[in-house]
Amino acid sequence: MTRYKAVISYDGRLFSGFQRQPNQRTVQEELETTLTKLNRGHLVNVHGAGRTDSGVHALGQVIHFDLPDKRDCEKLRFALDTQSAEDIAVIAVREVSDDFHARYAPHRKTYVFLVDNGRPKNPMMRHYATHFSHHLDLHMMQSAIKKLVGTHDFTGFTASGTSVEDKVRTISEASVVWDEGRQNLVFTFSGNGFLYKQVRNMVGTLLKIGNGRMPIEQIDRILLEKKRDLAGPTAGPNGLYLKEIIYED
Repeated sequence: MTRYKAVISYDGRLFSGFQRQPNQRTVQEELETTLTKLNRGHLVNVHGAGRTDSGVHALGQVIHFDLPDKRDCEKLRFALDTQSAEDIAVIAVREVSDDFHARYAPHRKTYVFLVDNGRPKNPMMRHYATHFSHHLDLHMMQSAIKKLVGTHDFTGFTASGTSVEDKVRTISEASVVWDEGRQNLVFTFSGNGFLYKQVRNMVGTLLKIGNGRMPIEQIDRILLEKKRDLAGPTAGPNGLYLKEIIYED
């Protein structure tokens, strides 16, 4: 068997997330269906680096899969790209060692979250940015987001019901800027891993701070007390993008 690593992007609007689910359209199932056809009807399992939720987009999701014979990587990429659904693009394919695993190999993820702060909203971005119509103080959010950088227990920013016990993660970079051209706020988070809905909960909290309904110091309290009800609401999935995944050499 030969193992391949692929970088893909997808519009998450019509998907029930990445991971395969019964009676739901998912990215994993679409790719497995296409790869099985390319493998002469023999089942191919796809493993992803992360499990994006329903409605969440990806610019640089990473997957791996095995095929019984060696293929030309560009021809394989082209076939997988052109025979997959139109809301999936296959950016790159390359052969990797048999012990590479998209999820478990050490890596760093970067997520981007777009907020349409226009009044009125931009209807063309309704599936690709979360709308927030109220006034936001960019400087307050920039001060608050710095407090998230570093190694912390992010229990207070995790959705209830998660089965993960170890909630300590390291965020290496976190920023929020105003994109004048697109009239969007752009939140960016990079780290060694993120908990279920962590990014969306952090954004919801930062929006509340920017709107003056929470103090900047609320971030410190959430991290210290580890209580979800101290944080802001969960921002919608339509503004979230898995931007890139960088693996350690």
